[in-house]
Amino acid sequence: MLRPKLSIGVALAALVAVLALTPLAVARTHAATSTTVKVAASEYKFKLSTKTAHHGVVIFKVTNKGKIAHDFKIVGKKTPKLAPGKSATLKVTLTKGNHKYICSIDSHASFGMKGTFKAT
Repeated sequence: MLRPKLSIGVALAALVAVLALTPLAVARTHAATSTTVKVAASEYKFKLSTKTAHHGVVIFKVTNKGKIAHDFKIVGKKTPKLAPGKSATLKVTLTKGNHKYICSIDSHASFGMKGTFKAT
C-alpha cells in the first residue's frame, strides 16, 4: 500500500514542477520573438530598416542623422527629443495591422516625417 501512495506523490510533485516552469518557458519564447527596427531620422524623412514585422514586441532604435532635433512616435509612445547625432530606443507592443508613425516636433510630419508600419 505504501508504493501506490509514493507513486502518486511523485507524480503530483512532477506535475507541480512542470506547471511552475511553463510560464517561464512561454515568457522566454515571447522575449525571443521581438523584432528590432533601426530608424534613421533626418530632414524631413525617416528611413526604417524594415517597414513590416510580426505583431508583438517591436524595438525601434532611433538615431537622429539630421542637423535639427527629431523624435519618433508610434502607438502613443515616443522617444525623447533627439539632438543631432543622438539615439534612443523605443519598445512597443504592436497588434496586427497598420500603425502610423510620425515626428511630433513642430510641423515635421507635414513636411514628410511620417509613414506606416505594418505588423503581420
